[in-house]
Amino acid sequence: MKIAHSDFKKGEVKLKVENLDDLWHLSQLIEEGDIVQGKTERKIKVGSKDERNQDSVKKTIFLAISVEKVEFSPHANILRVSGTATAGPEDVPLGSYHTFSVEEQSIMTLIKPQWLRYHKEKLDEASKEKNAKILICVHDREEAFFALMKRYGYELLSHIQGEVQKKREETKAFGSFYKEIISQLQNYDKKYELSCIIVASPAFWKEELLKELSDDALRKKIILATSSSVGENAIHEVLKRPETEAALKHERVSREFKLVDDLLIEIAKNGNSAYGLKETKEAAEMGAIKMLLITDLFIQEKRQAKTYLQIDEIMKKVDQSNGDICIISMEHEAGRKLQGLGGIAAMVRYKIK
Repeated sequence: MKIAHSDFKKGEVKLKVENLDDLWHLSQLIEEGDIVQGKTERKIKVGSKDERNQDSVKKTIFLAISVEKVEFSPHANILRVSGTATAGPEDVPLGSYHTFSVEEQSIMTLIKPQWLRYHKEKLDEASKEKNAKILICVHDREEAFFALMKRYGYELLSHIQGEVQKKREETKAFGSFYKEIISQLQNYDKKYELSCIIVASPAFWKEELLKELSDDALRKKIILATSSSVGENAIHEVLKRPETEAALKHERVSREFKLVDDLLIEIAKNGNSAYGLKETKEAAEMGAIKMLLITDLFIQEKRQAKTYLQIDEIMKKVDQSNGDICIISMEHEAGRKLQGLGGIAAMVRYKIK
């Protein structure tokens, strides 16, 4: 995300969306009551006043809306921000409903009544240089899965299967399938300009793969890890392996997994934690929260139910007491675990129960 202009005294930031990750960040940053303004398209009718003979054409206008609803679809690569018009051309009535479709390369201005510390941190995170592009490959002698790391989770790129030979021909089968995996790795490296490739497998399959690898440039990017199985569950497992910590330490997903795991450890030992809306709200009112964890789905549900104000108040109290806030994506297992605890939880400075 590129920040063209910022004036926090006026509460406004002008920015340009550069990729899908930026849309995810904005979906968490834009809140009900914010003002979003920029160029957008609006359908207008032209031709005869007789409605049956009128045609609709799209016209580009400059519009500002007061946000009421935010919807993000990573699969459609689009962020929809809806609300009522607060400024625009004469033919757009104030108070009329409109939706901004924010896509890659969109330019917009976001105005908040108050920029909290976690808002600024999220904006700073999104505007930094692009994080390392990391590919995860989990495989055995029969199949391989390839996934590309994203800030909002990961994208499963492909799944390939090899032909399992008879036992006396295993070595030949391994070599053939390994070469197919290596070819796929080379293709993805060229396409995404990868900085790191994490290759994981049960047993010794990963070491056997390396024996077939003659590409020294590719080999330098590979970090080996261990998984107990092969599949999407193995990708989740690899994210938490110590072997990958160095490569993933700057990646959002790795941090989210660690935070949720730390929370679960505190809950298991009846330690310094609170979970569920009631407990977390009480902890926030006491100024006891040092880290607030909340899923993006929980926020979305509260917005749809028109009860987001109580979540906003919790966040403000955490910010005022110098606590940190992390919004956990539901695109991966850590988010689903947190959602199972009610969608909101916290690690607290002292035991409050």
